[in-house]
Amino acid sequence: MAAAPERVSDIEARGDTMGASVDLQREFAEAGVGSVLEELDRDLVGLAPVKRRIREIAALLLVERARKKLGLAHETPTLHMSFTGNPGTGKTTVAVRMADLLHRLGYVRKGHLVSVTRDDLVGQYIGHTAPKTKEVLRKAMGGVLFIDEAYYLYRAENERDYGQEAIEILLQAMENQREDLVVILAGYADRMDRFFGSNPGFRSRIAHHIDFPDYSNEELLLIAGRMLERQSYRLSPAGREALSRYIAHRRQLPHFANARSIRNALDRARLRQANRLFESAQQPLTADALSIIDAPDILASRVFALPVAPSTREPSR
Repeated sequence: MAAAPERVSDIEARGDTMGASVDLQREFAEAGVGSVLEELDRDLVGLAPVKRRIREIAALLLVERARKKLGLAHETPTLHMSFTGNPGTGKTTVAVRMADLLHRLGYVRKGHLVSVTRDDLVGQYIGHTAPKTKEVLRKAMGGVLFIDEAYYLYRAENERDYGQEAIEILLQAMENQREDLVVILAGYADRMDRFFGSNPGFRSRIAHHIDFPDYSNEELLLIAGRMLERQSYRLSPAGREALSRYIAHRRQLPHFANARSIRNALDRARLRQANRLFESAQQPLTADALSIIDAPDILASRVFALPVAPSTREPSR
C-alpha cells in the first residue's frame, strides 16, 4: 500500500525536501480555508463568479505556501485587488472574508480589515493629507485596506486637489510593503476603469480584478428571507408575493442598491407591521403574530406609487 503523503510540518522538521510530497487537501483543511469559503457560501446568496475567483486565489496561495515550505523557487504573489460592481452586492463582506483567508494562509499578520473612503485619506489643506494617509496605512498594516469609491481620490478637474498626494503615498506602500499589506479598491466598474486609466500606477499593482454582478429578483427575495430570519421574522405567503412585486418594481427605479435597498425596505416593513399590530390588537399577541410580515406591510410602500424611470445607477459589466 502506498505511503500517505507527508505533512509539510514533518518535512520541515526533518529538513529534507528531496522526494517529499504535500497533501494539499490536508493543508487546505488545517489552514481553515474551507471554513472561510463555507462562510462565504452561507452568508452570501449568488455571486457564483466571485466565489469561484476567491477559491482560485485561495488555491494559488496554498500552492505557493507549499512551494515555499518545500524549498522550491517562489515569489510572494501580488495580492492587491479591485472589486467592481453596484452598491449592495457584497463587496465589503467579501473583503472581510478575504482578510481572514489571507491571514489563515500566512500572507498577512493580523487579518483585520480597515475600510476607508476619500475623506479618511485626503486632507483639506496643505500638509494635512500625508499624515492622514500614513495613519490609515499604519492601522492597516498586517491586514487589508479597503478603499470604497476609490475613484474619488482623483479629481482631474481640480488641479489643487490633494488626492494626488494620497495616491502617491498609497502607491509607494503598495509596492514597498506589499508583503505586509493588501489593498482592495472598490467602486462602480466604469468609474474604476476611468480611474485606472488616469492612474496607471494603480493598474500595474492590481493583480486581481473581480466584478460583482447584480442580484436577480429571486436572489434578492432569498436575501430578504435570510435577513428576516436573522431577526426572528418571516414573510407570510401573501407577504412573500408582495415583496416579490416590490423587488420587481423597485429595481427599475433610480438609486437601487441591491441587498442594501432590500434591507431598507424590510426595516420600513417592520415599522408598518409594528403600527398595524399596535393599532389593531384587541388581545395579547402570540410570538407568531409578532413575527409575521404580511402583504399590507409591504404594499403600503410609496414605491408602488412611483412611475418607473430609467435608473441613474451605473450598470455592472
